[in-house]
Amino acid sequence: MVHHIVLWNLKEELNQEERKEAAAAIKEKLEAVKDKVGGVVSLKVETEGLASSNKDIGLISVFESEEALKAYQTHPAHVEASGYVKSVTDGRACLDYCG
Repeated sequence: MVHHIVLWNLKEELNQEERKEAAAAIKEKLEAVKDKVGGVVSLKVETEGLASSNKDIGLISVFESEEALKAYQTHPAHVEASGYVKSVTDGRACLDYCG
C-alpha cells in the first residue's frame, strides 16, 4: 500500500466565507476523484482541523501501488480538481510512503 498525504493552507486573502466555500469545494472535488480512478483504497479530505493545526486542509489517501498513485495524479479528473486547489491554496506539503 502507498499512503499519500497532502496538506495545504488556504490563501490569506480569502475572507472567512470564501475560506469556508473553498474548503468545501476542495473536499467535494478531490473526494469525487476516488470513484473515477482505479487502485484507490481510501481517500478523504479533512477540512476541520483542531486549533493546534498549522495547515487548513488535509488529503489522506491510500493506493494499491505506486502505479495506482501515478495513475491518480495524471487522471483528468484529478488534474481538473488540482487546478482548483492550486487557485485557492498556498504552501503545499506532501508525504508519500509505503506501509
